[in-house]
Amino acid sequence: MASDAIFEQVVDAARALGVTEVEAIESFQSEALTRFANNAIHQNVAERSSHLSVRAIVDGRTARASTNRLDREAIREVVSQAVWLARAGEPDPDLLPLAEPAACPHAARWFESTAQATPLLRAEAVAEAIRVVEGAGQTAAGIYSTGESTFSLLNSRGVAVHHRETLARFSITAMAADSSGWAKASTCDLAGLDPAALALSAARKATLSRAPRELAPGRYTVILEPAAVLDLVGQMFGDFSATAVRDGRSFLNDRIGKKIFGENIAIYDDALHPLQSGATFDGEGVPRRPLTLVEAGVVRDIAYSRAAAALAGAQATGHGFPLPNEFGEAPANIVIAGGDSSVEQMVASAERAILVTRLWYIREVDPYEKIFTGMTRDGTFLVEDGAVTAGVRNFRFNQGLMEMLSNVEALSTPVRTSGEETFDMVVPAMKVRDFRFSEVTRF
Repeated sequence: MASDAIFEQVVDAARALGVTEVEAIESFQSEALTRFANNAIHQNVAERSSHLSVRAIVDGRTARASTNRLDREAIREVVSQAVWLARAGEPDPDLLPLAEPAACPHAARWFESTAQATPLLRAEAVAEAIRVVEGAGQTAAGIYSTGESTFSLLNSRGVAVHHRETLARFSITAMAADSSGWAKASTCDLAGLDPAALALSAARKATLSRAPRELAPGRYTVILEPAAVLDLVGQMFGDFSATAVRDGRSFLNDRIGKKIFGENIAIYDDALHPLQSGATFDGEGVPRRPLTLVEAGVVRDIAYSRAAAALAGAQATGHGFPLPNEFGEAPANIVIAGGDSSVEQMVASAERAILVTRLWYIREVDPYEKIFTGMTRDGTFLVEDGAVTAGVRNFRFNQGLMEMLSNVEALSTPVRTSGEETFDMVVPAMKVRDFRFSEVTRF
């Protein structure tokens, strides 16, 4: 947790320069990572770091300076830099005073078992995962990381908020001669992570997708596993921002309050959801409020920082980034509501479909229509008459999210999900009709 003594030094150094409005963010992170490839561990690294970031407000101007040293001289220096930068900048007519104190809810996201995880514990779990993949005649690669972090924000108006968290993450790719499988998960509590089960899932996908068939591109019913949903649908949430809407760079311009997705789509931002991680306050120390982003396909709420709320005559929602910044705010604890179907039931209900493990190399094609392109990877399968019948060559897709989320036929129970293209969220698997694959890839 942040040291009151460090903040007192920040305040004293600022006062010595004639400045009374200061904010300090102090963070600490300790992370250890075990990396493996070719069925062997080849790297084990650990890093501990501390960071202090100071923001000063001077005559309607603000600026921030940072350091990774916490001795008295470094604190004086970083405060001096923040004050100098603020005085050198242009006045901001929309700049608000520092935030006032407000009660923040607590979320228990620190677990001793995760914080105390050893290299031996990770090595034993990795060895077991490798044995699973080797047993299938495949080659394993991936990472297993564990760590803890603290984040504290204090300001001269009395805000003093703290967050403490642990996180464990395991990712594995199983590779065969002409196929591969992948699985990944993260959790605050190490007890919720099962590397062997993830390895088994990856190995099964590599086995099932061997000798892949090549299918013609076109419109298909797809069954997107949660990681595929996460990395594609997760691309749109930076647009649920009052600043983005005001700047005209959000696809929600002229669409708030309108139905743009199907009736079965409901999306929330909930910092206290039991499967979430992260702080319950934002980059100014404002408590995060739950948001109903989408209800029955209709866009309802967007996120407001303090500055955006003041300009719009609205209430801050606790989703602002540390100031100064260009982006304003964004929801950070996404939960997409699910349904009562499982992936297995989606497969069983499909006459012909493509089952997709994950997507990658996702890029935006049309920002306002929210059209994206990308490719499938590490386990893409043909479903015929309610069963997986073959692996298929990977596809490139070209798909609009508004169309996609209007064509969802079934949803699974949402789960905490990790991908590679965006941050972790709580999302379901989806069965979607008329998903557009534009071409076959060459791998």
